[in-house]
Amino acid sequence: MSGSTLDELHQEWLKRSGYKAAYDAIEEEFAIASALIAARTRAGLTQEQVAERMRTTQTVIARLESGRSKPSTRTLERFAAATGSRLRILLEPAPSR
Repeated sequence: MSGSTLDELHQEWLKRSGYKAAYDAIEEEFAIASALIAARTRAGLTQEQVAERMRTTQTVIARLESGRSKPSTRTLERFAAATGSRLRILLEPAPSR
């Protein structure tokens, strides 16, 4: 697979047993982390500035943005307020298996 792009490798790995299930299991967590980073970036804020507005630490913000923790709805509301964003939660049908 020399010279493959990351997207090509990902598509190939999706064919492997267990990879897709593991990827699907973490995809939503990374989507939340990505949304948090995007909101902070749009607001032109550093992690430290968001932390100050939320009355927490930069370490907490870094943990939220890493996808390693599952934030509560209250935490997401506070993050949204700190970044001048609006929190929207959407439930949609799961893809057919």
